[in-house]
Amino acid sequence: MYSDYPDPFNKMAPLDGITVVTIEQAVAAPFATRQLADLGARVIKIERPQTGDFARAYDQTVRGMASSFVWLNRSKESLTLDVKHPRSSEILNRLMERADVFVQNLAPGAAARLGLSADALLERYPRLVVCDISGYGDTGPYRDKKAYDLLIQGESGLMSITGTPEAPAKAGNSIADISAGMYAYSGILVALFQREKTGKGGRVEVSMFEALCEWMMFPLYYANCGGLPFRRSGPNHAAIFPYGPFHTNDGRTVMIGIQNEREWKVFCERVLNCPEITADPRFDSNSQRVANRDSGENTCSSSDPLSVSRHPSSSLVTKQAVSSSFRRLLSTLCDIASARCASSRNFTGPSRSSHNTRNVQRRPSRSSNAMIGRPVLEPRTARPGRAGNARFMAARCQS
Repeated sequence: MYSDYPDPFNKMAPLDGITVVTIEQAVAAPFATRQLADLGARVIKIERPQTGDFARAYDQTVRGMASSFVWLNRSKESLTLDVKHPRSSEILNRLMERADVFVQNLAPGAAARLGLSADALLERYPRLVVCDISGYGDTGPYRDKKAYDLLIQGESGLMSITGTPEAPAKAGNSIADISAGMYAYSGILVALFQREKTGKGGRVEVSMFEALCEWMMFPLYYANCGGLPFRRSGPNHAAIFPYGPFHTNDGRTVMIGIQNEREWKVFCERVLNCPEITADPRFDSNSQRVANRDSGENTCSSSDPLSVSRHPSSSLVTKQAVSSSFRRLLSTLCDIASARCASSRNFTGPSRSSHNTRNVQRRPSRSSNAMIGRPVLEPRTARPGRAGNARFMAARCQS
């Protein structure tokens, strides 16, 4: 069983009493069921004999376990079962009799061949919530194709807006899997809520392709309605400026994000010391600033030392910067800048400690792994004096 230590603050979890049976692998389905487990559901993960979930073998970086598997499978129980064995149906039926939710992300058609299609299950267990996660859905020319995160990132268009003008790039994490997992998770919660009113379960269907297309957000509308492709702009924002990295004269980088005209006015007046920029027709609106970002013209002639030096991707340039003073000045004005690009290895600093994200549970007598907990504070888990329940959780592998 792969489990975390009990949360001493949470005596009654929201999904206590809910049992989830899942035949899952990789990321999408495990991510969805981990959310349910974090809320108190009993999650029974069925894995193939010998190898188990193939994500177990991705690496061995977390005390001999794969980092991806540790991230996705805390708080779950693991059951080894050869679902193709003739007697496996007997075991599965006994599990389904006690289950509230069944989740699967097997290859297209595999669940039906095993007698685990939504229609077959709901006929026998009408209160069951069945969640099927696939690459492209049940219909269409790609319905029988397997899907992986990389392929979905490319086919959804995400890679066309990610990267530099010279080359597209995939997102650094498994965003197609994660988006599908989040929609599966929310769909399951809706189905359980509906069951409370109707007494009947139902099917939740999620495709990775449709999930990530929804997460393409405004670039789809921007391109379709504006008639222009959404340009790749590296760490900068393609449709907002200034919104990206700027170098300081000591070789460091500040990330500046201006979201509205009020912030732009404050930035020009109090940071750049150039209030006249706000009246310049090249920069008096966001659309004009975006259009003139590559003009290469120095828009501030002040020799103020508290300013940002030219960044290769930006045309809104000023004089030299004293970075420590500049970052200190920005921090006193408004939330428009971050003094650094945080490393994925860095779990320190105010932004990561403000919600108890550094509350690491350690037990010297047991092998434990620090893990990031849920970023949501549910009403039932709130306790006086606690900033939130997004914390590091200690996980262990139990035999």
